[in-house]
Amino acid sequence: MSLVARYLEENGIPTVLIATARDIVERCGVARLVHTDYPLGNPCGQPFNVEEQRQIVAVAADLLETATEPGTTITAPFEWPKGDEWKRLVLTEERPFLEGEHYDKWMQGKERYRELKKEGKV
Repeated sequence: MSLVARYLEENGIPTVLIATARDIVERCGVARLVHTDYPLGNPCGQPFNVEEQRQIVAVAADLLETATEPGTTITAPFEWPKGDEWKRLVLTEERPFLEGEHYDKWMQGKERYRELKKEGKV
């Protein structure tokens, strides 16, 4: 979506992205970003929580109206209602959500990437 937003902006259509992966989206150089500190896949809040979703979209609409510089990022003033346990599961080296063969394959892929990077192939 970040690249689509950049394309639209280059062609005169203002955009605002709502995203959870702030570092990735900012790296793509979007014009306006509403960052929600929520688990991946939930940028607009909990599924079926219509009121929260409306509030997050309202924050995005306000940003579209008030942003004065390119590359403007704001963090939505909401907290994931189920706590921050998701961060421990996702933002660690161990990847505790992977077990057995899945973990082994993930580690093999990670090592292969390191090798390709050393060789200058990625």
